Amino acid sequence: MKTWICKLTLLVVTLTLIFGSANTWAEEDKPSASGDIGVFSKYVWRGYELSKNSAVIQPSATISYKGFGLNLWGNLDTDVYQAANSESFNETDMTLLYDKNLGMVGLGVGYIYYGLDGVVDSQEIYVSVGLDTLLSPSLTVYREIAHVPQWYLSFGISHSFELPKGITLDLAGSIGYNASDDDAFVEVDDTLNPTTNKYSAFHDGLVSIGLTIPWGEYFTVMPMVAYSFPLTTESKNLIHSTNAFSNDSDYVFGGITVSMAF
Repeated sequence: MKTWICKLTLLVVTLTLIFGSANTWAEEDKPSASGDIGVFSKYVWRGYELSKNSAVIQPSATISYKGFGLNLWGNLDTDVYQAANSESFNETDMTLLYDKNLGMVGLGVGYIYYGLDGVVDSQEIYVSVGLDTLLSPSLTVYREIAHVPQWYLSFGISHSFELPKGITLDLAGSIGYNASDDDAFVEVDDTLNPTTNKYSAFHDGLVSIGLTIPWGEYFTVMPMVAYSFPLTTESKNLIHSTNAFSNDSDYVFGGITVSMAF
């Protein structure tokens, strides 16, 4: 599975360069292309710690045209903590998406394939809605359609303050709710032993602060710091019990992303 994903990654990067330099497209029909690379102190996803005492490098490439888009994203762990046969480049995700703006309302649908090292690959579909108003509220509903059927709902808000020289100060926060349909994904009690109850709880919170700094015509530099934490006792027990790296369930992490867009 990783072979075709790697080939597709190369294709997207190539198309990014082609679309970024092509002059044959009419301006209104021209596809957009972007790429970025982020370096972070820790990989945290939906409240789970997925790296240990090592920087992670996360490249991404996106091409889009008339609302349709293709994104490829990867995770490179610079010092893998798990078994010796684990790969440093341990995740490659592909997202197919369509976004549409209807006045102040933004709608989106998509499909995500998670190509994972050491565990079964995962697949999700999602729908999202956002409002172009105070605090930019958004709601995204994800549905796992592979081996562990479940729902994940994410509600977020954000706001940017304009600073001199085109720089913005960016504040964001989100909360997640996770509900399982699968008997294999259950709640964990206070002694970290699994119960017979399917997991369903407000799961994780995330708050972040960062800067968006323009750099030349095409580049943007975005340093950030974030804090991830469980929202309930149920989620704290689950995150703690599934953490292969530490006894923690909340994390402070940060990093910097350099983005290029055409």
